[in-house]
Amino acid sequence: MLNSTLSYFILGAYVHVGNVKYLYFMLTAMLYIVIVIVNISLIVVICMNRSLHEPMYLFLCSLFVNELYGSTGLFPFLLVQILSDIHTVSAPLCFLQIFCLYTYVHVEFCNLAVMSYDRYLAICCPLEYNTRMTFNKAVIFIAVLWFYSFVKFLITLSLNIRLTFCGNIINSLYCHNYLVVKLACSDTEVNNVYGLFGTVLTILVPLLPILYSYMKILKVCFSGCKQTRQRAVSTCTPHLTSLLNFSFGCCFEIVQSRFDMTSVPRVLRISLSLYFLIIQPLLNPIMFGLQMSKIRNTCKHILCYKMLTSR
Repeated sequence: MLNSTLSYFILGAYVHVGNVKYLYFMLTAMLYIVIVIVNISLIVVICMNRSLHEPMYLFLCSLFVNELYGSTGLFPFLLVQILSDIHTVSAPLCFLQIFCLYTYVHVEFCNLAVMSYDRYLAICCPLEYNTRMTFNKAVIFIAVLWFYSFVKFLITLSLNIRLTFCGNIINSLYCHNYLVVKLACSDTEVNNVYGLFGTVLTILVPLLPILYSYMKILKVCFSGCKQTRQRAVSTCTPHLTSLLNFSFGCCFEIVQSRFDMTSVPRVLRISLSLYFLIIQPLLNPIMFGLQMSKIRNTCKHILCYKMLTSR
C-alpha cells in the first residue's frame, strides 16, 4: 500500500513507439513554438498600441495570456514524456500540473463570460458602453476572474495533497484531478463533494452571464436593422466559435475520464483528450487576430513599417 508520502505517479496512456518518438517530439515542439509566437505577438501588439487599450482588447489580452499559461502547463511536460522510456511524474509536479491545467480551464470560461457581457453592452447599450465598461472596470474584471480561479483550485489542491494513495497509475497523458483522486484509499467524501460543487460553479458562474448576454443580443438582432445584425454577427462569431470549441474539448475530457471509452479508437481518444489544450491556444489568436479589424489593421501597419525600414 502506498501512503500520503507517494513520490511519483505512472502515466499509463503512453505506448512504446520506438524511434517515431523523435518525430512526435519535433511536431509537438513546433506546435508549442507556434502557439507561443502567435499569442505573444498579439499580446505585444495590444500592449504597445494605445489605440487598442480598450476593454474588449484587454479581455483578449487576458485570453491570450491564459493560452500561454495553459500551453506551458502541458507542452514542456509532454515533450519530456515523449522522449522518456519510463513515463513517470513526481507527485509534486503532478499536483502542480493539475493546478495549472484546471485554473487554465476556469480562467478560459470566466474570460469568455466577461467577454460576452462586454459584447452585450457594446451591442445592446452602445450609448452607455463607455460609462458602464471603462478601462479600470475591465482591469478589475480580469484581476477578479484570475484571483477567483486560483483560490478555487488552491482549495482543490490542498484537499488532494492530504489523501492517502493505494495506487499510482494514471490512465492519461497528463495528470488529471479526477483520476488521481480515484487512486486514493482514504476518505474522499470531502473531495467528491467539493469537486461536484466546484464543477457546478465552473459551469454555472460563466454560463449565466453568457446566456443572459446572448439572449439580449438576439433580442436586439431580431428587432434591429440589418446593420445592427451584421455588427452583432461580426463581433460575436469569433467569441461563440471559441466558446463552443472549448466546451466541446472539455466535455469530451470529462466524459472520457468518467466512462469506459475503450470502444473508441486509441488514437482518437488521445487526440481528443488533448483537443482543448492544443486547438484552443491556436484557434483564439488566429481567429480573433483575423476577425478583429483593429488588430488586423495594426498588425498590417507594423509589418509594412518593418518592411519599409528594413530596406
